[in-house]
Amino acid sequence: MIRIFLTGYMGAGKTTLGKAFARKMNLSFIDLDWYIEGHFHKTVQELFLEHGEEGFRELERNMLHEVALFENVLISTGGGTPCFFDNMDFMNSCGKTVFLSVNPDVLFSRLRVAKQQRPILQGKNDEELKLFIIEALEKRMPHYLRAKYIFCADELENLNQIENSVQKMKTLLEIVES
Repeated sequence: MIRIFLTGYMGAGKTTLGKAFARKMNLSFIDLDWYIEGHFHKTVQELFLEHGEEGFRELERNMLHEVALFENVLISTGGGTPCFFDNMDFMNSCGKTVFLSVNPDVLFSRLRVAKQQRPILQGKNDEELKLFIIEALEKRMPHYLRAKYIFCADELENLNQIENSVQKMKTLLEIVES
C-alpha cells in the first residue's frame, strides 16, 4: 500500500509532478483542492469567502483526513495545508510526505505567467509578487521542512524534465513499480 502526500508552495509542481508520478506508478492522483471543490460544489476561493480562512482550513483538514484513508494514492495538498492544525504530523503518520522545494526565482517565473488563475496574486506587479513569494515561503518553510523527504522541483518545464523528476522521486522514495 502506497500513500504519498506532496507539499510545497503554489507553483512548486505538486499537480504537474504528482500526476506524472501517479500515472507512472499506477497510483490514484488526488488534488486536495479539487477534491474539496468537488465535495462542496464550490471553488476554494468561494469557500474562503464564505467561511473565512479559519473555516476553510477546518474543511480542508476534514477532507485531508478523508483522502488519507485511500490506498495506493498520491495526494497533492494545497500550499497552506501543512501549516495548519496538526496536518503535517497527521500526514507524516499515515504516509510518505514530500516537500517540493523550488528556488524562489523559479517560483516567480512560474507564478508570473499564472497570475490570472490565482486570485491571491492578481494585481501584483513583479516586485510585489517576488516579495509576496519570499515572505510566504519564510512563514511556511518550518512546516514544509517537516516532510519526510525533500525533493528539488526546479526542473519541471518540459516532458523530459518531468520524466527525469519522476525517476528521481521514485528513487528517493524507494518505490518499486507495480
